[in-house]
Amino acid sequence: MAYVPGVALLVALVAGCSAGSDADDPAADSKPGSPTVTAAPPGKYRTLPESCRAVPRSTLKDLLPGAAELPEEQQEKVYEGTATVTYDTDRKVGCRWKSDAPDASRNLSIDFERVVSYDPAVSDDDRAQEVYGKKAEAAALPASAGATPGGTPSGSASTTAGSTPSGSPGGTSPSVGPSGGTTGSDSDEDLRPRLLDELGDAAFLDDALTRAGSTAQHRTVSVVFRTSNVIVTVQYTEQPARVTEVPDSRELQEKAQALARKLAENLSG
Repeated sequence: MAYVPGVALLVALVAGCSAGSDADDPAADSKPGSPTVTAAPPGKYRTLPESCRAVPRSTLKDLLPGAAELPEEQQEKVYEGTATVTYDTDRKVGCRWKSDAPDASRNLSIDFERVVSYDPAVSDDDRAQEVYGKKAEAAALPASAGATPGGTPSGSASTTAGSTPSGSPGGTSPSVGPSGGTTGSDSDEDLRPRLLDELGDAAFLDDALTRAGSTAQHRTVSVVFRTSNVIVTVQYTEQPARVTEVPDSRELQEKAQALARKLAENLSG
């Protein structure tokens, strides 16, 4: 009679151990038919170019005409540029150049930003598109420039103290042309801030005319474009020596766009 309960107890202990083993098995919690999560593809670019060598010397001579009048040693210093201080050169680099001439001073800057998504469900390209979209939104392109990358029409450009609206590259009124002369607003339509075609995966141009106090007006043309997971920003500024002069929109825009397209080609090459 005492033997039978012992056997029953042994069977119960063995059954309990087997149940515990199943509970500890990770496979026991898996559900048949669960979808497998695939990580989003990485961006095309893993490195960034050396920014201060990204612009050819011939291009710098064209963009910084005042440097040609300097002694050779000073020319070299101007053309070398000054690297932007960053804490992660794998993610962001930039360079600045400046030249002064009797009639005007010019400043050029380029910045490269490599966007990395740390969300396995979001690709680097998609994250870069989000970053680019915020930059385009901050530029406040006029409604006529088209829709922003997010699909929402851009709002009208706002006016800040000491500056003209970015949608009016000609000056303080529609009757003032890009070079300071009188012209109709229709002739300036192609010079307004706008989205750009055939430059990277997405691109826009901004044009701002600013006066600081009693100094001459200075114009800054910015071209921002995205190619895969890299965002490039080109800024080209001119400040005339005379307070009455207005920098030429068309010249600055053409040169800034030409440089941006050259940088895009070099990235793709």
